[in-house]
Amino acid sequence: MKYHIILAAALLLTACNRDKTVEVGTEGMNAAATAASDATANPTVDNPNVVSENEAPNPNAPIMTFTESEFDFGDIQPDTKVKHIFTFTNTGKSPLLIADATASCGCTTPSWTKEPVAPGAKGTMEVQFDSRGKVGIINKQVSVRANTQPNITTILIKGNVLEASAKGANPL
Repeated sequence: MKYHIILAAALLLTACNRDKTVEVGTEGMNAAATAASDATANPTVDNPNVVSENEAPNPNAPIMTFTESEFDFGDIQPDTKVKHIFTFTNTGKSPLLIADATASCGCTTPSWTKEPVAPGAKGTMEVQFDSRGKVGIINKQVSVRANTQPNITTILIKGNVLEASAKGANPL
């Protein structure tokens, strides 16, 4: 869709300006249209988790090393909030800074060390799970984005949310 708009704008500009001389500033618009058409002919995807052939990994980059990458809550009572604190160490050679952490579900909330973590120092990632409205086996992941290589580290929580007992039920 975006390329159609750029192509239409480029055609409109060239159709309207046939008899006119190039005015100041139009070179930039034509250059943008040319760059857009080049991008469609040779699309590239920038993936920060993949080091290109021309780029060497940074030997001084921070390294986030978790003591555990997965935690099992076991049985979780219905309509409760449970939390676990994951601990990590910066085993790299420069300060580690967490940009953000995102959970795979709105029922899972991460919070983390906001200050830079020096080489050799420890930091934490607290993950809270709200079982309200959930029943059965849960597997949730938290993606931690930091200035590490690769820049995304994933940790997992799992458990079994028990069914709420029927209130006022008469066992026979």
